[in-house]
Amino acid sequence: MIMKAFEAVLAPNNDLSGVRGLLTSLPEADATAEAAAAARNGELTKPPGALGRLEDVAVWLAGWQGTPSPAVTAPAIAVFAGNHAVTQRGVSPYPSDVTAQMVANFAAGGAAINQICQAGGIRLSVHPMDLDHPAGDIAAGAAMTEDECARHFADGMAAVPPECDLFAAGEMGIGNTTAAAAIYAALYGGDAARFVGRGTGVDDAGLARKVSVVKDALAHHAGNLGDPIEVLRRLGGREIAAIAGAILAARLRRVPVVLDGYVVTAAAAILHAANPAAIDHCVAGHCSAEGAHGEVLERLGLKPLISLGLRLGEGTGAALAMSMVKAAAACQSGMATFSSAGVANK
Repeated sequence: MIMKAFEAVLAPNNDLSGVRGLLTSLPEADATAEAAAAARNGELTKPPGALGRLEDVAVWLAGWQGTPSPAVTAPAIAVFAGNHAVTQRGVSPYPSDVTAQMVANFAAGGAAINQICQAGGIRLSVHPMDLDHPAGDIAAGAAMTEDECARHFADGMAAVPPECDLFAAGEMGIGNTTAAAAIYAALYGGDAARFVGRGTGVDDAGLARKVSVVKDALAHHAGNLGDPIEVLRRLGGREIAAIAGAILAARLRRVPVVLDGYVVTAAAAILHAANPAAIDHCVAGHCSAEGAHGEVLERLGLKPLISLGLRLGEGTGAALAMSMVKAAAACQSGMATFSSAGVANK
């Protein structure tokens, strides 16, 4: 299935019709496994509902893994890095060079995501997306050509390890919170300023510039934003396209996904806008302190597992939440039942 999906995305016409086609027919969760997991949960040595949302997470995980006794033994995070020409408009206090420098820091094991993945036993891979050629300035043109968008979407699909049983994407890209805000404003409408946050820490003047850039981008592309995949191509970025591809590839493999923060959720929002069922295999790892992330999660019908005021990106919030998913699986599959433990039930 995955090979056919690659072929569809990279079809010679390069018009993104392959991406749209993949979103029309997606594998579903195993309802029988979900029901069996719920039944087993009711027999575990605890009062009903005593583990709170961990019980819901365990049943969700069981449905996508196709077993009432799910396990997380090979979690993986892929961090995608991309540059954005819109940084020339003063939307970030950091230059685009920082993206490549942080990629080197990831490779050297010096970033926050390295420490969290090591602590949680999570496989980490890093994928720079043509950093020498930033995505186009969205206030004056499209972020990517159709060929570029399809290619990076496929790059993301290829980054999901075949052996992983729980996946998350992270991102690094100076200027990408501006792209994410533009995506949200295009998808949901209303005042663009509502979706614009301080990103890497812009001051009030920088925040005003970000709002202005997002408004200019929406005006420039007006009339061409009715199709979510075109929104991705015009307003997104190389790393955002790759994240969308990775989330979709995980779905095709029935691998459950933990979403990270503001930028990663923008990629998920594109898929959701194209097909509301496209992110049923996803849970929200956390609620970022950036912009309107909480509002966006509500629109997507997602409730974050944790909320720690994080706004770093890199996949850090998702990595922390993965430990909770692992714990949910361990309780679901490893706890004794009242019968096996010889404990009296009510």
